[in-house]
Amino acid sequence: MVKNSFISVIPQDKKEENKGSVEFQVFSFTNKIRRLTSHLELHKKDFLSQRGLRKILGKRQRLLAYLSKKNRVRYKKLISQLDIRELKNS
Repeated sequence: MVKNSFISVIPQDKKEENKGSVEFQVFSFTNKIRRLTSHLELHKKDFLSQRGLRKILGKRQRLLAYLSKKNRVRYKKLISQLDIRELKNS
């Protein structure tokens, strides 16, 4: 597992001022999801981490659904930058 394999789509100066934005929250959830996924590849029976992963996936899905309803252009840009799949209901 590589600990510092974080993606950096958002510039450093933007990170400091927009920590509450939907894009930043989805970005941080995506980093956590990728880190937990690589952890679970090594530790298949870590059920607490599996539960945590499912919770974070649900939070990210709800945020993406909200962003999809509010601003479709920002949603499309974000999912293309983070290289994640589009929601099924969109």
